[in-house]
Amino acid sequence: MFTIDRIILLAAVLILLGIASSKASARLGLPVLVLFLLVGMLAGEDGIGRIGFDNPVAAHALGTLALAMILFDGGLRTPLASIKTVWKPSALLATVGVMLTAGVTGLTAAWILKLPVLEGLLLGAIVGSTDAAAVFSLLRNAGVNIQSRLKSMLEIESASNDPMAIFLTVGLLEVLINEAPLGAGLLHLFVLQMGIGALVGLAVGWSALRMINGIRLDASGLYPVLVAACGLFSFGLAANLGGSGFLAIFLSGVVIGNSRFVFQRGTFLFHDGLAWLSQIVMFVMLGLLVNPSALVEVWLEGLMIALVLILLARPLAVFLLLTPLGYRAGEMALVSWVGLRGSVPIILAIFPLIFGLPGAPLIFNVVFFVVLLSATIQGSLMPLIARRLKLAEPAQPVPAATLEITALNEVDADIVEYTLGRDSRAAGRRLSEIALPDSVVVAMITRKSDIIPPRGSTLLQAGDHLFVVLRPDTRIFVDCVLSDVAEVGHDALPPGALLRLKGMTTLDALQRSYGVQLSGEPGLSLDQLLHQAWDGQPVVGATIMRDGVTLSIEDMVGTRIATVALSLDAHATPTLSKRGL
Repeated sequence: MFTIDRIILLAAVLILLGIASSKASARLGLPVLVLFLLVGMLAGEDGIGRIGFDNPVAAHALGTLALAMILFDGGLRTPLASIKTVWKPSALLATVGVMLTAGVTGLTAAWILKLPVLEGLLLGAIVGSTDAAAVFSLLRNAGVNIQSRLKSMLEIESASNDPMAIFLTVGLLEVLINEAPLGAGLLHLFVLQMGIGALVGLAVGWSALRMINGIRLDASGLYPVLVAACGLFSFGLAANLGGSGFLAIFLSGVVIGNSRFVFQRGTFLFHDGLAWLSQIVMFVMLGLLVNPSALVEVWLEGLMIALVLILLARPLAVFLLLTPLGYRAGEMALVSWVGLRGSVPIILAIFPLIFGLPGAPLIFNVVFFVVLLSATIQGSLMPLIARRLKLAEPAQPVPAATLEITALNEVDADIVEYTLGRDSRAAGRRLSEIALPDSVVVAMITRKSDIIPPRGSTLLQAGDHLFVVLRPDTRIFVDCVLSDVAEVGHDALPPGALLRLKGMTTLDALQRSYGVQLSGEPGLSLDQLLHQAWDGQPVVGATIMRDGVTLSIEDMVGTRIATVALSLDAHATPTLSKRGL
């Protein structure tokens, strides 16, 4: 048997154990990443597996690759609107916040461990940043939803604060090992990390979109691989130019994920699975790297440093930076608590080992213990604290099925999933009683685990999932009908927007769906209304103005009006005119 055969078997067993531990996460009340670490530690040299793994260089390489894929998946699933909303607090926490946290923790570590100040600050820099893999895993799999603004801020901060931690770690190592002077050199390194990383990420993301949508691949399964290759290219290009590959790959994911591209849903599913695999491999490998008996020797020092980090350094930075921005005390308390440490500090703790710093083993063991304690305590208590602070929100229901259009090169359409809320204007109405645009089709309705055939007589209920086939230009109208908004006024539709409806649409359905009220009997259809407006037979192209709304006949089947185009005119007065007769 070849060595690679054993390695493949061993890797498969460890991955299976990692997946099995993820199923036990909710029952045990422990974050998934902690269980992955424990699997690695149990399989290691001091555990029951007796697997010897002591290769910091290989651990750094695999950890970097895994973290890059986790950040890319996080970028793909981060809405651009979230970044626009919380960019200021996220940027402050990712830069100044990391420096403050690292400074307070580092000075404390130097005193507790009796290290030189610079080595203590190095330890503080290593644990100064929150970890994207840990935060993403906690916020998306902890069984509790927090307010969307706080969730977005925490995810974006954790994805963008790695350059600052890397900058501080590498800069302090330069000072300690090569006796390089502090000052302009470190500032230059920081500007390069952030600037090049951001520029490369945005440029590669923009270019990748055009390539993905412009290329025709015979195998649709290659599209997710192509997207992954573009993300890795942005990481490698930025890193080789002296920038932050982590920032670049996250930003390229944001650019790609917020645009329409071929095989989009399949790509998201592929990268979600790839991110999970990366988490399992990374944390199990890091668990193999550590020696549990060495952790016992530093448990007291590690506990003290972890408590300072969790209860003093992180909260101090958060409150100092977010108070001027108007955040409430409860919100800042939750942001402080969700500052989890994970794979990034452990990977950064490998740097001193690689460069041969005399105190590197002590720093690595203390960092690992702090990470394990942070993930266990903060991760397991986060749902409870979110509820106590009244910042938890009800979980969104998950649809029982999914649909996707894969050939977006030829089909200018999307399948969009809507979940009807209690305040949706469609809830409690039959499908025939809502005024969806003429080209829109409800393809499927799911209710819990049941699939409901979409017929005109189908009664829609709150919590239903509707899968709607629509063109991008009709999305604004469908959102208006199916979104969770309590009431709508006459200005719900933008002036000049062209809404095409079936001729059988009633005035009552038009008013309920869009707030557009036309004079006439509520049960009157647009077909009947337009027939009444002319003495003779209407023709395609005929137009009238009524109650500030322009109505045009676009299609007829015999004498029946099949399609009517409506356009709002904010400055029109209710008149009745005839053209096209």
